[in-house]
Amino acid sequence: SGFNCIGHMDTMSRGRHQIGHYKEGEEFIQNVFHVLSQIFTGKEKSNLAICWLQYEISKVIQCLQAKKKKKLKAQGRKSKKMAKNFLKAPDNRNNLSLWKLYAYLEWLLGNTDDSRKVFDTALCTAGAGGLKSAQLCSLSLLYAQLEVELLESTEGAVTSRAVHILTKLTENGPYVPYSGQVLPVNILKARKTYEHALQDCLSKTPASDQDQVKVTDQLVNLVGCYALFQYLTVGIDAAVLIYTQASEKLEVSGSQKRENNGENFGILNFPTALEAVTLLHTNLLRFHMKISVYPLNPLREALTEALKRYPSNQSLWRSYIHIQRKSHSASKARRFFDSVTRSTNSLEPWLFAIQAEQMRKKLTEKVQRADVGEIHCTIPETGLTNRIVALFEHAVQSENGAHCPLLWRMYLNFMV
Repeated sequence: SGFNCIGHMDTMSRGRHQIGHYKEGEEFIQNVFHVLSQIFTGKEKSNLAICWLQYEISKVIQCLQAKKKKKLKAQGRKSKKMAKNFLKAPDNRNNLSLWKLYAYLEWLLGNTDDSRKVFDTALCTAGAGGLKSAQLCSLSLLYAQLEVELLESTEGAVTSRAVHILTKLTENGPYVPYSGQVLPVNILKARKTYEHALQDCLSKTPASDQDQVKVTDQLVNLVGCYALFQYLTVGIDAAVLIYTQASEKLEVSGSQKRENNGENFGILNFPTALEAVTLLHTNLLRFHMKISVYPLNPLREALTEALKRYPSNQSLWRSYIHIQRKSHSASKARRFFDSVTRSTNSLEPWLFAIQAEQMRKKLTEKVQRADVGEIHCTIPETGLTNRIVALFEHAVQSENGAHCPLLWRMYLNFMV
């Protein structure tokens, strides 16, 4: 196709084929990982293993999205073998982050029972850190989230496996696998424990930057677990309330730190904690809308507020585009994109504004060509084409846009 890219560019398609991982790029990346794994030791080596496994998982997700069953099978075998080899290393046997990724990989490959066994094993060997351990919270949160996604509705969720996982987390004792029921008294105790833990965590003032990172990691996972627990046992409003409380507290802490430290705010991790909590909040709202009737406005408001603050967060933009596709009026979204691109230097708002318009163009053409096969419509849709070209022109004139190969390739691709 005239160029080779390292890794992948999942926004480009060539005919019917999605551009995937190039052979040369893939070889290069594997070589880098192999060389580094011989140089690193201890903690660094474990962190490298986590990165490597995340990269393997990204390829599995790509196969799932492209619906390539054969390729998925081969990729799955390769990734599982790698994960098992990592966990055999003495340094990694108790590394909960690696266990978590391995269980997630099994879940993605459709091996739900195997994945549950891995999660249960990891939780049993993790000891009794309870809510004090950020890694244990993170592991339990992912496990519970995956289980919740299997639910058809929130009716009867109180006795689900997800509630069992989140309840066991608060008990500080050894983990016991799910046996099919959750006692109401345990749920009440768990709620009290979560409430106190959240208050403690929000009132902590970390001494050093290192502590700061630990506290914020802990807080994000704790808020995620507590909100999900409330969602399953009480309802969506109770979960939203927790996200709101945590966000307000983090905003106050963030602004106080800024005043105390002057401009030197980059080191502190509060904005990322706030961003992560916002992401959990919007994802839960999206999930709830999928399984039950719920107004769109709370989600739209949460997303617009978050995107003004974090204009380069791709997950938030994806959610925003997803909900805007459902509305027939494009003007509100266009005004919002316009205001964000004026107030920030980041390139994501431009890229997603272009993508939103291209989706709209595709939809319009599909409607106009309905039932006639591939005959091009007699009245071409020039309005959207001109708008997309104008967006590309403005984007490539910005400082960041001028140096973005992806943007230029998308522009050339569109013009062709």
